[in-house]
Amino acid sequence: MPRALVLNELDNVATLIDSGKAGDDCALQGEAKGTVRLLADVPFGHKVCIKDTSAGQEILKYGTIIGKASAAIKPGAHVHTHNVESIRGRGDQAGSSK
Repeated sequence: MPRALVLNELDNVATLIDSGKAGDDCALQGEAKGTVRLLADVPFGHKVCIKDTSAGQEILKYGTIIGKASAAIKPGAHVHTHNVESIRGRGDQAGSSK
């Protein structure tokens, strides 16, 4: 069973510490317990959604906002550039009003 680490109780994502395949139950460890069924293959080190997240909602990891959902994300979904707009390290937006 793949495992994923939740770093803060407020987080809506967990980071996989084992790669997982669609349909696998993934054990949550750290600040959340239980399992989430993976809806897609998720590589080691990538994020998986652990709470229903609506489009535009903030993505929280480490209890810190790391981006915004660009689409609704269901628990078990791979969370990556296809469904999150990052707000970290965005030098292209330095000084912008976004």
